[in-house]
Amino acid sequence: MVSSAASTTTGYLAELDDAPRAELAAVLLRVREAMPTGFVEAVDYGMVTWSVPLSVYPDTYNKRPLMYAGLAAQKRYNSLYLSAACNCVGGRMDADELARRWSGAKPLDMGKSCVRFRRAADLDLDLIAELLGEWTVEDFVAVAEAQRKS
Repeated sequence: MVSSAASTTTGYLAELDDAPRAELAAVLLRVREAMPTGFVEAVDYGMVTWSVPLSVYPDTYNKRPLMYAGLAAQKRYNSLYLSAACNCVGGRMDADELARRWSGAKPLDMGKSCVRFRRAADLDLDLIAELLGEWTVEDFVAVAEAQRKS
């Protein structure tokens, strides 16, 4: 699946075959555990997302919630989108630091804004959880706003 029309995480997972569903469910559980308070889980952009609600930050460039992280099943792999590491600078772990510290079962396969994987066991979920847990909604909005103005 490259995109989903589901409106809930449960619906998104239900659209998947058993094997990809199991892999995404394992990552989903770890991301949920690590997710800081204030980010809202939803299905947007055709995938499961964690975003800053529009009620907190309505001034986005596309009038959609500011995405912090996302999880998607692609045709040949899965993707974990890490906006905090890939798109923000602010003295926290960035994409280069993530790559230096990576100790997953498989080498880091990182695109411009995502980590690609086939199995949850291939990921360094502890490091990903650390990265996700570093940001508050307020800090993420402040950095995003500063980048937007520059």
